[in-house]
Amino acid sequence: MIWPPNLNRVVPLLIAGLLAFPAGALAQQQPAPKPRPDQKPAAKPAEQKPAAKPAAQTPKPAQGAVPTTPAVGGAQPTLLGQFADWGAYTASPGGRKVCFALARPGSSQTSPAGRPRDPAHIFISTRPADQVKDEVSLIIGYTFKDKSNATIEVGSTKFNLYTEKDGAWISNAPDETRLIEAMRRGSELVVKGTSARGTQTTDNFSLKGIGQALDRVAQECRE
Repeated sequence: MIWPPNLNRVVPLLIAGLLAFPAGALAQQQPAPKPRPDQKPAAKPAEQKPAAKPAAQTPKPAQGAVPTTPAVGGAQPTLLGQFADWGAYTASPGGRKVCFALARPGSSQTSPAGRPRDPAHIFISTRPADQVKDEVSLIIGYTFKDKSNATIEVGSTKFNLYTEKDGAWISNAPDETRLIEAMRRGSELVVKGTSARGTQTTDNFSLKGIGQALDRVAQECRE
């Protein structure tokens, strides 16, 4: 089954974005929920007066660092532990607890070479209130080509990903368990995708520490 991202799937992506971008840039980094076919368009908001000139933004944190400024909705992620190349985090946006393991690629390539993009990261989230465990998501760092699929490879095993804007999710829900098992056994994960400009990308993620990070997430967010 292929599904579009809904609100619950966007929440952990937003939290992961807090680890990479200043708060002022978040709105441009999050994949928006795809409306249902029967959903009426939202009413056009009333015209507002220009906002006061914002204060200077906090500099973008270094790779892997957690921002010290408050997050959207007060959902500041807390680091539970760093396990080699994977971190385990928790946050409670809107009072709903989320735990997730997160990593960034050790290397990335584009074809043609040198194409600019934002940092990519993959994470695996658990949301007890929604009875969701070990959900795999990516923010790729660019807008995917419309209606294109991306792939995840762990060893000789390949999984298809559904894409929406700059986000990606496992296409076939039952494959998620197989992917997690492969990640626990594997040493490297490779993500391949195509941008809206036709750029081919390859991101290589180390799987060192993934088992410990997932175990810490499961301990913190028991269903």
